[in-house]
Amino acid sequence: MREFGYERVLDISGAVALLGGVPDARFLGGGTNLVDLMKAGVERPALLIDVRELPLDEVEFTHDGGLRIGATVTNSDLAAHPEVRRHYPALAQAVLAGASGQLRNMATVGGNLLQRTRCGYFTDLSKPCNKRVPGSGCPALTGEHRNHAILGASEHCVATHPSDMAVALAAFDAVISYETADGPGELPLRQFYRPVGDTPHIETDLPPGALITGVTLPPAPVAAHSRYRKVRERASYAFAIGSIAAALEVQDDVVREVRLAFGAVASRPWRARAAERVLIGGPASAEAFAAAADAELAAAEALPRNGYKMTLMRNLVVAVLTELAEEATR
Repeated sequence: MREFGYERVLDISGAVALLGGVPDARFLGGGTNLVDLMKAGVERPALLIDVRELPLDEVEFTHDGGLRIGATVTNSDLAAHPEVRRHYPALAQAVLAGASGQLRNMATVGGNLLQRTRCGYFTDLSKPCNKRVPGSGCPALTGEHRNHAILGASEHCVATHPSDMAVALAAFDAVISYETADGPGELPLRQFYRPVGDTPHIETDLPPGALITGVTLPPAPVAAHSRYRKVRERASYAFAIGSIAAALEVQDDVVREVRLAFGAVASRPWRARAAERVLIGGPASAEAFAAAADAELAAAEALPRNGYKMTLMRNLVVAVLTELAEEATR
């Protein structure tokens, strides 16, 4: 049994100050990932700082018509919020596709962003893992890697990011707000997650001691015509083997705007910008959608047992964009 401290905080500045004063402290939201990692011995915090009572549990419009989502909003409340469902349906669908109802009732937006990979080597202390012990190696390269990365990986790590929610946030250019002892700050989601490179243990560019306070979604009319599709190995609670968040605007059978992000193919949510560039101004056809997917996947590097993801993601792009295009013409 490893002892640890526990403190519940009621104000943001107090939470940040407490974290800065205790080595190896961790913020605790719903605990749906952190507590599991503590049980496995992967995380060993000296202090848990419970932030669930902080005044960060609202979803509200911004002055320009976007949405701001507080960091302690639960996944269940986020998925059920009428404005999220109306203006960013893919986000609501992504959240509902993740975990189980019981876990969504506990899990928070801030915690969801920071969840760690579900790679079996990461959670198995008897095996080396560069995410857990830098420099120890990545056994997934030659071992079990069927559900590992095909984009943006490196010789140091081929694990994937597990979040469904973050994939939808990536498609809609979300911005992460945080608080430190030096004051507030912001990071676009595209800069929030670091490329895996040779430091896979450093997963985000959050400043040391930072507390995530919320997520802002800029206004995006195309997001109202969006969808999240997740492929998993069973219909019940399971992590994705491939997923897509897509939004599409079509006029006169021409793509006027499109947003695409992939999940379960990289160490972070993968914004498919190459595919978007191919599609803008072109025909809204299955052939064009397939060509766009091929353009994005041209940079993919599959391992011996995860090459199926290439075909899977291509088919997902075509299927979801075709559905959205057909809806746009009704």
